[in-house]
Amino acid sequence: MFTIGCHLSSAKGYLKMAKDAVSIDGNTFQFFTRNPRGGKAKAIDPADVAAFHEYAGEHGIATFLAHAPYTMNPAAAKSETRQFAIELLTDDLARMENTPGQLYNMHPGCHVGQGMDTGIELIADALNQVLTPDQSTTLLLETMAGKGTEVGGRFDDLAAIIERVELSDKVGVCLDTCHVWDGGYDIADDLDGVLEEFDRVIGLDRLRAIHLNDSKNPLAAHKDRHAPIGEGCIGFDALAAVTNHPALRDLPFFLETPQDDLAGWGAEIAALRAAHVGE
Repeated sequence: MFTIGCHLSSAKGYLKMAKDAVSIDGNTFQFFTRNPRGGKAKAIDPADVAAFHEYAGEHGIATFLAHAPYTMNPAAAKSETRQFAIELLTDDLARMENTPGQLYNMHPGCHVGQGMDTGIELIADALNQVLTPDQSTTLLLETMAGKGTEVGGRFDDLAAIIERVELSDKVGVCLDTCHVWDGGYDIADDLDGVLEEFDRVIGLDRLRAIHLNDSKNPLAAHKDRHAPIGEGCIGFDALAAVTNHPALRDLPFFLETPQDDLAGWGAEIAALRAAHVGE
């Protein structure tokens, strides 16, 4: 089944997000666990969670993706910034157990001039502090565009982090199409080659979700600016090919494209469904 959704507001709870997804023919969704710039998370309402589970079961929503705030940086040089990231991760992963078996995505972090090797070590150390043997949530490291001092702009970065994580069975990867394109991976003209490299370096068994976004920038720009599907430098046909690739087609896809309202994402979902083999 083609699983696709978009990024929704969590302000009114899980049930509202599920209903919004279904209203635009989505069968999954993504949301920020708290303000994307950081801050305290909204209290979870058990009644809302129970209603969500019932509604999700009735409408074929099996998976969603929670996204950590952008300000979280476990590779920070400042100890207080890094400690904040560890505390936030610990809290978010505990909250995720209210909806067991789901996905939690994070930007790996920025080494802020300390060097890539140090950044990798710090991120892995943070994950070793927060991951637990009994958690049901899979934490995903997102592929990045490689701007500034970002860690994760190359597949090797993510592989190096995962290699250092003791509970690595709790860790996967979310591939962002805009990010990998901006990072220099040509998914428009050499998708097979990119996936072969991903499999060699990380392993396709680690790939658990796709952020499906076009890019405002040319290949290898290292800038990270998302565009609506078909309105960027990657193009509709190439992104539709991503959803139809045998190694990817059964993964959940999440739109993070700039849209003014649900209708914009609904139009993208309709177009991608029409281009998806078997839809």
